[in-house]
Amino acid sequence: MNGGPSTLNDAALMSRTDTAVAQAIDAHGLPDALAQAMRYAALGPGKRVRPTMVFRAAQALGLDLHAAGSASAACDAAAAAIEMVHAFSLIHDDLPAMDDDDLRRGRPTTHVRYGEAMAVLAGDALPALANDLLLAVEPAPLACGLAAELNRATLDMIAGQVRDTFPDAVPDAAEPLAALRTTHRLKTGALLRCACRMGGRCGGADPAQLDALTRFADAAGLMFQVVDDLLDVTSDPATLGKATQKDAAAGKRTYPGVMGLEGARVEAQRLCDRALAALEGFGPPAEPLRALVAALARRQR
Repeated sequence: MNGGPSTLNDAALMSRTDTAVAQAIDAHGLPDALAQAMRYAALGPGKRVRPTMVFRAAQALGLDLHAAGSASAACDAAAAAIEMVHAFSLIHDDLPAMDDDDLRRGRPTTHVRYGEAMAVLAGDALPALANDLLLAVEPAPLACGLAAELNRATLDMIAGQVRDTFPDAVPDAAEPLAALRTTHRLKTGALLRCACRMGGRCGGADPAQLDALTRFADAAGLMFQVVDDLLDVTSDPATLGKATQKDAAAGKRTYPGVMGLEGARVEAQRLCDRALAALEGFGPPAEPLRALVAALARRQR
């Protein structure tokens, strides 16, 4: 793609994502109660990591996010779609039948705010709306490619949730650390990998570049989960905006539980280094993507 990297900062990309999400929800004439619950879940406080990765991956290919055109519009659609699927996953993850959480992003979870039935329906509607948004992208081959990426990642994420929630129902002969990595390549890594691949597609990546972005995202996705597990042990609900210490209490495998705190910290740095190494073939336009993964490695919430 022609053009240098955009100077849009993360806050501007978050705002751009939220605008696209809100417009998509409002455009479909949904019942007001359903639309309100969807907006609450998808537009609340949050880091917007996945949509930001869509934009930053496209930038790494030289896409100018300031420029009008189908590629930039496709990025907006992809960013909004992946955030809607992420929001759906959080709604369902928080339900009483799953993790039974009352707090998400520093405020009541969707089922606490709107009731369990409406939360389920909002969670059901968000991925359908995401798919509809992607299929409107031009040109059609790009639309199909983006929708295929997101649908595949959604199924992988759900498979990871099954492994995490019902470990006895998914026999795994691998040793604990390998099994943990497999779970989180799916549960956490699938959407992050999808974000980079969708951004790459919007930016016109060739097969080698798409492979490099995939390797970057695989490492970054695992690193994100290691840091998440560390924060669950070392932080508090007021800082994180959600309950802490729940995984250990539920008997779930975590990186600190398997590797110890220091081992998990070393693992996070190793994965950060691996992610950055995957971007060695990219020039200055990939600097915002490099900065993003470095910031995720240091995050405190």
